[in-house]
Amino acid sequence: MDVRDTEPRPSLLKDAELKKELDATLHARRDLGPEYESALVDSFLEKVEQRVDGSVDRRVRRQLAEQQMVVARGGRPDRGGPESNFGERFGFAMISLILAVPLSAIGGVNAGFKGLVVTWLGIVAVNAVHAAHRWPWQHIRRSREDD
Repeated sequence: MDVRDTEPRPSLLKDAELKKELDATLHARRDLGPEYESALVDSFLEKVEQRVDGSVDRRVRRQLAEQQMVVARGGRPDRGGPESNFGERFGFAMISLILAVPLSAIGGVNAGFKGLVVTWLGIVAVNAVHAAHRWPWQHIRRSREDD
């Protein structure tokens, strides 16, 4: 069992605090009425955003400190493996699919089936170029060039 498993996690404590904030917001909405709902929701979302920003800032600082320690010890900072960029790849794929809908409509309306085919070929090409930067042999070639 790891020591970290026995310690309370700050994220769980923050979740409890956010739950209290949400309860207070809902109670205030009941007291003030629906005309203040927008302001109350905005206030709550602002608090959530502050918590997320603080958490991200702490993680980034921790990762930078770890990388600086590795560099100070004479090592090379970890550039991350294929699993470390999953979020980037997933985000790019989701954005591509979201943008594919209006682009398909524009291509289909203006040029018919040919426009639709050209649109999807472009979407596939953009995703292929993005994926090409993550192919394993690209990393091998780059590491040889670095040495």
